[in-house]
Amino acid sequence: MKFEQPLWLWLLLIVPALVVAYLIAQRRRSKYAVRFATLPMLEKVAPTRPGWRRHAPAFAFLAALTVLTIAIARPVADVRVPRERATVVVAMDISNSMAATDVEPNRFEVAKSAATEFVNSLPEQFNVGLVSFARTANVVAPPSTNHQATVDAINRLTLTDSTAIGEAVLTSLTAVQNLDADAANDPPPARIVLLSDGGNTAGRPIDEAAEAAVQAGVPVSTIAYGTPQGTVDIEGRSIPVPADTESLRGLADATSGSFYSAESDEELRSVYSDLQSSIGWTTEEREITNLVAGIALAVALLAGLASLLWFSRLP
Repeated sequence: MKFEQPLWLWLLLIVPALVVAYLIAQRRRSKYAVRFATLPMLEKVAPTRPGWRRHAPAFAFLAALTVLTIAIARPVADVRVPRERATVVVAMDISNSMAATDVEPNRFEVAKSAATEFVNSLPEQFNVGLVSFARTANVVAPPSTNHQATVDAINRLTLTDSTAIGEAVLTSLTAVQNLDADAANDPPPARIVLLSDGGNTAGRPIDEAAEAAVQAGVPVSTIAYGTPQGTVDIEGRSIPVPADTESLRGLADATSGSFYSAESDEELRSVYSDLQSSIGWTTEEREITNLVAGIALAVALLAGLASLLWFSRLP
């Protein structure tokens, strides 16, 4: 236990002095009683003595005074507090192919809508983060219980070149590992939800990312957007961008995740259904002055109540 104002603890030196003073007072009282009354008379006047009860209220009061002095010094203790560690990382494809309109109004808008709905459907205590990927992958919103921050980040996404699905998975795994100080040695239960039209065109291969996800014990659920007939207009040219559903299905299967299509994006809500809640513990320094002061007050009240019940007076 630590104290923010330890100088107040010097007041505890008064307590032993009060104990000595009390013992001396009791000794003198006994002498006077014996001096002015014979023993037979004492037995008639007070046939039953209170014994230890006579001293209990006084010592309880001294104990309350001791605890109150400790409270004045503002004690601080290391307290273990629960923390929810279940984590979901949403990985969003922001490549130009997501502008294809074969999924109305286009793949990108449908993906953003599905991601927003998914984040809003997660339990409040879950940590959720956002990774965007095109030529590279970036953590846009670190995993946290601030779901609105993730939703706002989704709404700010814009399209760019290339698709790095492997980098998206690896970057999402890093985000999970950075959740808290214990995540590296005690990984939280996690899922990655990757929304894309498939087709890995940049960065590390999907197989390498899938292997890393398996080693980390993090399933990757994928949702594919688009059809084989999808096209996108770039600089006046219509370029075919068929959805590579097989790559996304393979990634999900390899990591024990689930695969979904754009036509069934409402099923995405079930991704977290098997994600068991995991309560972790973190140690924080917290001032416990109120707790200690409450104990002091309770002890003082008990001392007063005992004195009133036994002797009809306060100590």
